Amino acid sequence: MHMIQVTGPFSLERMVRAVERVRQRLLKAAATLRSASVPYAVAGGHAVALWVSRVDEAAVRNTQDVDILVRRQDFEPAKAALESAGFVYRHVAGLDVFLDGPDAKPRESVHIVFANEKVRPHEPLPNPDVSESEDGGAFRVLSLDALVQIKLTAFRDKDRTHLRDLIEVGLLDDEWLAKLPPVLGERLRQLLDTPNG
Repeated sequence: MHMIQVTGPFSLERMVRAVERVRQRLLKAAATLRSASVPYAVAGGHAVALWVSRVDEAAVRNTQDVDILVRRQDFEPAKAALESAGFVYRHVAGLDVFLDGPDAKPRESVHIVFANEKVRPHEPLPNPDVSESEDGGAFRVLSLDALVQIKLTAFRDKDRTHLRDLIEVGLLDDEWLAKLPPVLGERLRQLLDTPNG
């Protein structure tokens, strides 16, 4: 028989605190890189949420990952800046992550994604450059074109979910098919044809 460990009562406050801690991590990392003049862009689920929120706040999906795109040549200055702000660098399972303090869990970290490189060798396209970003006020965020490219290139289950979020709010539709490389266009067509998964 499988036992489920319950460590505390249901708590809306705990849930809200968890979301707020991720938001603070994102803001702290972005402010640190900006003050160190390291070019960067917010990527991943937060970039998707930021774009979705421009259309429909109710459609925003919370994410625990903080993904930051930087150029490989800027990694050392980024590392120095983030460490000076209290982040702790680790190279874990092929990923460059910055834990949010010495006692942080791996989930409580900033993930570095390298611009102009493929995440996995088999992927059809490299990541876009950090210059393909927009001013989001407190941070730089990937442009919609760059974000769609990254998500269609990776095409993991969570990427497909994020792309469906963009489709649902009308940011991604049939008109994109003509401007995408064929391999990415085929992936988008698959999602447009199966909006519910």
